[in-house]
Amino acid sequence: MARNNARGRSSGAKRRSSTRGHSSGRGWRLYGAGVLTGLFASFLLYLGMLPRPADTPPPAEEQAEAPAPKPRFDFYTLLPEQTIEVEVQPREVEPARELGKPPPAQGQAQVYVLQAGAFRQRDDADRRRAELLLLGLAPSISETSGDNGRLFRVYLGPFDSLDAMKRARGLTAAQGIDTLLLKRNAP
Repeated sequence: MARNNARGRSSGAKRRSSTRGHSSGRGWRLYGAGVLTGLFASFLLYLGMLPRPADTPPPAEEQAEAPAPKPRFDFYTLLPEQTIEVEVQPREVEPARELGKPPPAQGQAQVYVLQAGAFRQRDDADRRRAELLLLGLAPSISETSGDNGRLFRVYLGPFDSLDAMKRARGLTAAQGIDTLLLKRNAP
């Protein structure tokens, strides 16, 4: 009896393995058939969307070309006929001064001040002041209040000579710091 059970089990195991092999091959065949069917249906749809030969316009050679209308340039005749009347009022014009020379003294000497920034936060102004100190300059911070709120302005100077101001401006420009030149009366 033991033999019969052993034979029955072994023969049953063979049957199961053989049915597995057939079902996996059958699944691949069904998958391939579905892919091919989808490709064929897509091809038919593509052919249905192509324009028919009767719907296509005839080649450009067969079409009668209508001459394009020539553009009209009326401004050649209109502009010479127009006149514009302008009232010219003579004004006194000051002769140009050289930038290198300071303006003539009018009782008070002028000094140059560079504004190196205007900040809403005191920390930002202190940071800019530290950058300028590292360049060997002597910056100062001035606090102002106005319509825009409270501002902290960083100033360099006052410079008595234009050369000293240019030197300081060159140092700040080399570091990417924009400055604004201000002229003030000497205290």
